[in-house]
Amino acid sequence: MKNLTIKNIPEELYEALKRRARRQRRSINKEAIRCLESSLSAQNIDPANFLATTDALRSRLALPPLDDDTLRQMKEEGRP
Repeated sequence: MKNLTIKNIPEELYEALKRRARRQRRSINKEAIRCLESSLSAQNIDPANFLATTDALRSRLALPPLDDDTLRQMKEEGRP
């Protein structure tokens, strides 16, 4: 296995990592590795697949489609 030294970690970031390691019952080193694995192995989302999944969910929930007119209307009504 390789070693990695990280210098100049902001205090807030280190403390957050330390808290997270404590919650997960891991060492800070193991938690840092877990965080790196998680962020580096994240899969890219296929936009077409994401939109198809979202449309299917909106259909099951009987929500209106998210077209330009619907979005414009929602903005005018003050909804995000």
